[in-house]
Amino acid sequence: MHIVSIIFPLIFIVALGYSCCRLSFFNKQHITGLSKFTFYISLPAFLLLNMSQIDLKQSISLSAFLSFYIPVLCIFGLGILVDRFYLNKNNSKNYQKHGVFGLAASYSNMVLVGIPIIIASLGKEKIAIAFMIITFHSTLLFALTYLIGAKGNSSSFSWSQFSKSMVLNPIVLSIGCGLIINVSGIVLFKNLTDSLALLATPAIACALFVLGANLAFYKIAANWQPALIASILKIIILPAGVLFIGSYIFKLDPQILTVLVLLSASPVGVNAYLIASQIKQHEATLAGAVVLSTILSVVSLTFWLAVLL
Repeated sequence: MHIVSIIFPLIFIVALGYSCCRLSFFNKQHITGLSKFTFYISLPAFLLLNMSQIDLKQSISLSAFLSFYIPVLCIFGLGILVDRFYLNKNNSKNYQKHGVFGLAASYSNMVLVGIPIIIASLGKEKIAIAFMIITFHSTLLFALTYLIGAKGNSSSFSWSQFSKSMVLNPIVLSIGCGLIINVSGIVLFKNLTDSLALLATPAIACALFVLGANLAFYKIAANWQPALIASILKIIILPAGVLFIGSYIFKLDPQILTVLVLLSASPVGVNAYLIASQIKQHEATLAGAVVLSTILSVVSLTFWLAVLL
């Protein structure tokens, strides 16, 4: 019953967002506006405020960092191999395609799914380590995707532009600013803190609503098999790897391990689809993987919560 009480409110809000779009109560323009508020104002306020107030001693852990990113990099590599030698063995030199599939198998929707699940199951005091993981997540995996693609296809991709976009990413920027405030010992005056808290209040609900709404615009394509393989790697194999390494190699604290497994068990992030669209490889697969992994994550997250809690 405890696990149902954790999962149900999150599913309800995602389903509400999806239903509102499917029933045409909201259209794509409405969701675009709500997404901008969520990702550029409300979520950054939430992340900055919490990052500025957390105990950094709890969030800086090399063992936790390695327990998460060693399996992530392994699954990224496994995804590349699966695509090269099984899904696209007749097109084995298309490294851009292989890199995008590796991204699909390893890129987690941490902000929209991971953080809400962690807060619902463990409380806000346990999200400190999640912020440090999130800070490097997109930068590392997107950079690897482009590097793998560059091996077989020289392009006009600009690393300086990529670096700028990562640094100015509202999620990374807000966590970074919160970290600076925390380390420097700056105390925000109460009126500003209260204003940020007010903006941050709807962040989680809006993020889940936007996630559900966006699912209405993606489809599980005819080639659903690659999407299913990516989903299995993402929400089953990856968290199993994190659980194994965190438990038996680094022997992490159970609550920190729970945070890492839940982050890794989150479905494929929508930004992975945007990268696929930009590179123009595996677009249908990524769209399908976002939808399929999100639907299947209802079962997989319930399973991981049962194992961990």
